[in-house]
Amino acid sequence: MTERQTLFADVLLPVPMRQVFTYRVPFEFNAQMRSGLRVLVPFGKNKLLTGLVTNIHSDVPQNYQAKYIDTILDELPIVTGKQLAFWDWISTYYMAPIGDVMNAALPANFKLASESKFCLHPDAPLQRPELSVRAKEILDLLEIQAQMSTKEIAERLGIKTIQPYLKKLIELKMIAGAEEVQERYTPKTQLFIFLHPDFQQEEQLSSFLNTLERKARAEKQLQAMLRFIQLATEAGGLAAPVSKTLLLKHEVSSSALATLEKQGVLLIERLQVDRHTSTGEGKGAFKQLTDVQQVALQQIETGFQTKDVCLFYGVTGSGKTEIYVQLIQQYLDLGKQVLFLIPEIALTSQLIGRLQHYFGELVGVYHSRFNQNERIEIWNHVLANDPKKFRIIVGARSSVFLPFTDLGLVIVDEEHESSFKQYDPSPRYNARDASIVLAHLHSSKVLLGSATPSIESYTNAKQGKYHLVQLAERYKGLKLPLMLCADLKREKRLKNMQSHFSSLLLEEIKLALAKKEQIILFQNRRGYTPIWSCEVCAWTPRCQHCDVSLTYHKLSNMLKCHYCSYTTPPIGSCTNCGSNRLRMIGFGTEKIEDELQLLFPNAVFKRMDLDSTRSKNAYEEIIDNFSQRRIDVLIGTQMVTKGLDFDHVSLVGILDADMLLNRPDFRAYERAFQLMSQVAGRAGRKEKQGKVVIQSAQAEHWVLERVMAHDFIGFYEVEIEERERFFYPPYYKIVQLTLKHEKEEVVNEGAVFLANQLRDVFKERVLGPEFPIIKRIQNKFLKEIKLKIERGAPDKKVKARILQDIDSFYQNVRFKGIKISIDVDPM
Repeated sequence: MTERQTLFADVLLPVPMRQVFTYRVPFEFNAQMRSGLRVLVPFGKNKLLTGLVTNIHSDVPQNYQAKYIDTILDELPIVTGKQLAFWDWISTYYMAPIGDVMNAALPANFKLASESKFCLHPDAPLQRPELSVRAKEILDLLEIQAQMSTKEIAERLGIKTIQPYLKKLIELKMIAGAEEVQERYTPKTQLFIFLHPDFQQEEQLSSFLNTLERKARAEKQLQAMLRFIQLATEAGGLAAPVSKTLLLKHEVSSSALATLEKQGVLLIERLQVDRHTSTGEGKGAFKQLTDVQQVALQQIETGFQTKDVCLFYGVTGSGKTEIYVQLIQQYLDLGKQVLFLIPEIALTSQLIGRLQHYFGELVGVYHSRFNQNERIEIWNHVLANDPKKFRIIVGARSSVFLPFTDLGLVIVDEEHESSFKQYDPSPRYNARDASIVLAHLHSSKVLLGSATPSIESYTNAKQGKYHLVQLAERYKGLKLPLMLCADLKREKRLKNMQSHFSSLLLEEIKLALAKKEQIILFQNRRGYTPIWSCEVCAWTPRCQHCDVSLTYHKLSNMLKCHYCSYTTPPIGSCTNCGSNRLRMIGFGTEKIEDELQLLFPNAVFKRMDLDSTRSKNAYEEIIDNFSQRRIDVLIGTQMVTKGLDFDHVSLVGILDADMLLNRPDFRAYERAFQLMSQVAGRAGRKEKQGKVVIQSAQAEHWVLERVMAHDFIGFYEVEIEERERFFYPPYYKIVQLTLKHEKEEVVNEGAVFLANQLRDVFKERVLGPEFPIIKRIQNKFLKEIKLKIERGAPDKKVKARILQDIDSFYQNVRFKGIKISIDVDPM
């Protein structure tokens, strides 16, 4: 008889620690144990956590007795070896605990813990499938008690290991996470139109249509019926339901549908629809590329022969998406998976429609607004390398964590966007940079696309690290928009201003509305007004938890803090001196909408900002309504600057360029140039030249001159000199340490101590400590230390030394309560 081998497994747990934990493998699990499987392990005194096996070995831990793995949760690995290597890179480069990386990467339902709460799935099948006795007992318990934690269920059933049964019930959609159901699990529904059964017979239908033809006032009803019959027939017959949205897109009158419903001819019913159903059949013919597009495509293909990364610099409206589509098809033909990264969820609606028109069900969407069950569904499709579904993943930054097994191409659209950077919580990674490492692990190619490339990416291209392809003209030779600047100093001197609007902007809005054209107005500040101030003593209402003034939101009639969400009703008088002479200073998107509605009462206005897009499908609804010309003027924050494509926008207004230019940040000019250039690119994208009006009190500012001349190269040449002179990226790397504590004196003492420690090694490369602009957020005082490190310095050694000094810092008992967050390459 052969001797049984004693094995140990290194297990990664979703806790904020920089290590894996070694557990002993029970002999009966030896044959099943593999890297990438989920296992249930004891952690602490009486906790059970779901972990991931990263390594299997026979090395006995020296300093402690290893606990046993409780159970294995999977038959096959749910993560790949390349994923684990990718997570390790993110942890090392961004100085984040590997447990934080696991937390960010895995959907929550993959991480069953003893405190997880469950309830019956709202869409559970009425007839129970074949289940084990224990699984039936769990369902019986949840029918009696609406919510129960894993620990409570285990105690009630008198068994220790309950997770395998819970996992099976989740897979069968018999139960769901309670938080999931409460916050996110709302079935997607749409209104559908049915033809009443009495009118599905040819005689009755013909008779009714003849009646409508004879009525002079029933023309719209007749058109609605004919269109419905056409669409129902295409869908399978007169009994088939037709989406009301689809009918409205075909210019069917909503009032005509309502009348036909009253007459009992049509029935309207709200039905649940599949979230992942493709809206396109995938049979759309590709657009014919212009000569310049064809040349750009060939240059990209040539570049990929020698370099893995290509920077595609194409002006706004140049047709970059059509080139992306051609490249995607090439890699699909090779049997490869494609990752298409976008900076904002707002972009998915238009982009998905276009991609599904070409590729149908091969397109999948992955982002944070999906509930956990939807994310797991896509995760499993990608892991299985399904040849018929989700070969192309379109997603925001979190989609880099998906378990690709045969990745061939990564496209990063609008690569310059700061939205690719994760700020909080850890890991604070940049999805653009991380995707290049991901592609390298898969030996695949990366295409970075932008009309205003980041300084870092353009420098890499200039230095030969990336291949550079330029597309300098718009699709079919359309002219770039005409740029106009409204000098606010002159307008105010001549008393031409109406509220916050120059005479030039108002005149252009009036002309555009008269021509039935659409308008986009950009103001990078939400709410109604950012500051209330007393005219007598200059007091302003401030947040109780943060050192910041409260912003007034008219819709909710509340003063809100944009950092901690504290709210309070508006005050009628100054709490400092008692005066009721309070005035509003500044303006946000709400105020713009409110005041323009008074000036142009017949126009339809809509905001697109964080407040108006909190619900899951709000982005899509606003974009769809604007595309269908149900909205005349779209007012938005930076959401409206990113890659949206509307045919009938003739005018773009930038209401406060000075706010962008005057930010206290070394990237302020770069951000201002990018935002203004990108939003300007929304104007005149079909057949005629658009117009852009920029309002500024600094009309002669050199950045504005470059924006108005559409001169990225000129801007880059000036900005890169400044970066080199003052030791900023791309010539230096920045690591920012932020210390947080409830007591100001403690954070001050700790920051000085840590800065001095770092200065012993890094000398003048250490800047600070300094308070940030807002020194207290959520009742915690902040202190920042920045390190500027030469690009050629040994990266791993530098970061190891910083972590060593942080560990030494925490040896001091006075600083145990200070939290330190690390941000590598802050944006």
